[in-house]
Amino acid sequence: MPSGLNADTIGPVDVAVIAFEGSKFNGDVVPALRELQQAGTVRVLDLSFIHKGTDGSVEIVELGDEEVAETFHHVTEAQFDLFSDEDLQAIADGLPARSSALVVAWENTWAARLGAAIHGSQGELRLLERIDRDTVVAAVTALDAD
Repeated sequence: MPSGLNADTIGPVDVAVIAFEGSKFNGDVVPALRELQQAGTVRVLDLSFIHKGTDGSVEIVELGDEEVAETFHHVTEAQFDLFSDEDLQAIADGLPARSSALVVAWENTWAARLGAAIHGSQGELRLLERIDRDTVVAAVTALDAD
């Protein structure tokens, strides 16, 4: 098991698919992920890249593959294999030709302490939802307009 992971104390895990039109992934996401991990906010568990050519051909590169291992070794030491080939192919199928995507799974380590406290006090989380960004932006904009 990767260092520091414990099934009893792991925080919630999110998966994000970040698409790049025209395959314009420039690597700016790497420092952001590294900062979040170093701050203890998240722990990157798995990471894959998908490239879809103009002819619809698909190339998938995973965290352990030589092409990206050196670049991302400082982001995560985990070699979790959360994404199956079928998962990644399904994501690729939804991408337009001549595009790419970064697929990343992270543990919300910030939530692990709260989860442990809830569990330790015999509590039960009944609902957890994320409000989409557009809704939040609209609400903030409405407040600013008042």
